[in-house]
Amino acid sequence: MKSINKQSNRKAAFTIIELLTVMSIIVILISLLVPSLNMARRYAKKLTQKNQLRTIGISVEFFNSEFDGYPPCGALDGAGQPYCGAMKLCEAMMGRDLLGYHPDSAFRADGQDFVGTRNIYLPTPENLNARIPFLQLDNANAYRMLDIYGTGQTAPFLENSFVLCDVYTREMRSGKKTGMPILYYKAETSNNLHDPNAAPTRQDNMGNIYNYWDNQDLVGLGKPWEDPGKSSPHNLSKPVRFYRNTRNTELPTARRPYKAEEYILISAGYDGEYGTADDICNYEWKYRE
Repeated sequence: MKSINKQSNRKAAFTIIELLTVMSIIVILISLLVPSLNMARRYAKKLTQKNQLRTIGISVEFFNSEFDGYPPCGALDGAGQPYCGAMKLCEAMMGRDLLGYHPDSAFRADGQDFVGTRNIYLPTPENLNARIPFLQLDNANAYRMLDIYGTGQTAPFLENSFVLCDVYTREMRSGKKTGMPILYYKAETSNNLHDPNAAPTRQDNMGNIYNYWDNQDLVGLGKPWEDPGKSSPHNLSKPVRFYRNTRNTELPTARRPYKAEEYILISAGYDGEYGTADDICNYEWKYRE
């Protein structure tokens, strides 16, 4: 018979089965935990994005108080050149060069005044003293179009035009990490329709409160993290998608959009695609097939 002392001195050890069992439990726990962590991260990012839109909204209201009207948002500028709602929003908040908005701005792609004889965004002392920054640079998340879409890929827009981007950054084909441009649409309060069949044009809402063409050329540039020429279109490129998902369903007896007296802001959300279920707006976006 073995002595008690010899039995007590024997070192305990795990068997292979016990080790496999523990490892299996750890793997199961990790598989349960990782999706929860990803959901928590996405939720936190969503709150950050909503806060950014809220900050932009406050700045837009300051602009409205100062100039008795919201920034324009048409697809073209006064000279007929492409200069979309997203670009006009950025200019209104920070100017064309991020040094502040100039009160004499005609919201032209070339930075000229209403007459077209003076570039009001040249950094002269007179121009700089007139500037009004409605949005702080740290909160702007502003990027040039070429930073997002790449050199030679921004047509019909000028490569150096700035836009405000959302917080969902990823590496773009330009090699830089940016978010997607925040789309801006201003309500035309003299109109009363919300109908894609009204066939709006780049220059005329045709009775619609919102004109989906205001940012359509930008949406048409596709997804800047994909290869040029192979980029698939955004869902929002379809006018039916825009009018369906901006319609206020709380008014069942009339076709009216959200924010019918103000403006709409749209972030492409986590997937970077406009017109999908995860888009984040300054109203409760409800994706509808």
